[in-house]
Amino acid sequence: MNQNHLMSNERVFVAGIGMHRYQFPSDTPYTHLGLAAVREALADAGVPWHAVQAAYVGTTSIGMAAGKVMLQHLGSNGLEVVQVENASASGSFAFRQACNAVALGLHDVVLAMGVDKHGAGQRAANKDGIEHLSPVETIPAVQFALLARRYLRQNGLGVEAMASVAVKNHANAARNPFAQYRKARTLDEILRAPKVVGDFTVNQCCPRGEGAAAVVLMSERALTRMGVGAGRAVRVLASVACSEKPASSPWDPVTQMVADSARAAYESAGIDPGDLDLVELHDAFSAEELMYCEAMGLCRPGEGFDYLRRGLSAIGGRCAINASGGLLGMGHPLGPTGIGQIAEITRQIRGEATGRQHPNARLGMAHMIGLGTVGVAHILSK
Repeated sequence: MNQNHLMSNERVFVAGIGMHRYQFPSDTPYTHLGLAAVREALADAGVPWHAVQAAYVGTTSIGMAAGKVMLQHLGSNGLEVVQVENASASGSFAFRQACNAVALGLHDVVLAMGVDKHGAGQRAANKDGIEHLSPVETIPAVQFALLARRYLRQNGLGVEAMASVAVKNHANAARNPFAQYRKARTLDEILRAPKVVGDFTVNQCCPRGEGAAAVVLMSERALTRMGVGAGRAVRVLASVACSEKPASSPWDPVTQMVADSARAAYESAGIDPGDLDLVELHDAFSAEELMYCEAMGLCRPGEGFDYLRRGLSAIGGRCAINASGGLLGMGHPLGPTGIGQIAEITRQIRGEATGRQHPNARLGMAHMIGLGTVGVAHILSK
C-alpha cells in the first residue's frame, strides 16, 4: 500500500465546524443545505468568507460544478474550488485534500465541506463493460450481507450480535440533534423489523437522505494572524488513504483495507490504537462495526461483540465508537458523511457534544470507506 501520509510543512487545525441536520429527502435546494453548514463553520471559526482561499466540496449526486454554483451566493472572491466524488468517502477525501493544501503551505485558510441530496448518483461498476455473474453483484447491501454471515459463522455468533450494534448507535443518535433518526430502539424492535437483505433488518441498514457538513481548516500561522482561539482548535495529526488489495490475513479485502489504513494512520500520528478515545467509522450495515473495531486494533480478532457487550465502545467506555449515532443512526447522505465525522470528533474533543459527551476526549479517528474500494483515515487531537 502507498502509505501517503500527511507530509506537513505546516501544522493543520480544524478551527470551525458547521452542520445542516441529516434528513429524509425534501424539496429543500442543496444550496440551502450546504450554505447553512458553511455559514455555521465560518461563524464558529470567527473568520469572514473573503478570508477563505480554497474550498473542497464532497458530493456524489448533485451534478457538475455544484460547489461553485453554491458558494457564489456567499460572494465571488476568486477562490480555488475543487469538487470531489469518491462514493461514501467523498467528504473524507475532500477533507484530505484540504488538509494537504494547508500542510503543504499552498493555502492557510481552507474550507472542506460535503453536501448531497438523494438523487441520480450512478455506480461506475455498472458501466465497466464486464458481464457480471449476478445482477446484484455490485449492490453494497448484498456484498455486506454475505460478509456479515461469514463473520458471524467464523466467530460462532448469532444475528443478535450485529443487531446490538444498531441498538447502541440508534441510542446515540437519539441524543444527537443533527441525526436523521432520533429514536432509541430495543434489540427486539431491531430484530423484528422487516428484512432488507440477508440477516440485515431495516434498522441495521443506514438511511439515505440529504444534509451538509463543513469545516474550516487553518494553519497555525493563520490562527495567530486572525486571532482564532487556539483552545478550540483541534489538530489534524494524520491523514492517510489507500484502496483495496488482496487480503493477506483471515480478513476479507475490505476489512483488510480498514486494517491497513488504520495502521498507517497510527504510524503517521505516532500513536497506538489504545490511545484513541473516539472512533467514527463506516457502519452502513451493522456488522461492519464489529468487523472494523477488530481490524483497527481496538480489540483482538473475534472479540468485537465482547467489546460491545462489555460497554467498552459506549459513550463513557474505553473508546466511544460512533458516538454520533454513526451512519446507522445519524444517517448517510454520502457527500457530507465524512465531514460530519470530523465535526463530531471536533465537538467531542472540545467538550461541546451536549447530551452525548464522551468524558475526557482528547484523541479521535474518523475512518470511511467508499465503493471501489477506497479507504481514508484521519486522526485528530486536542
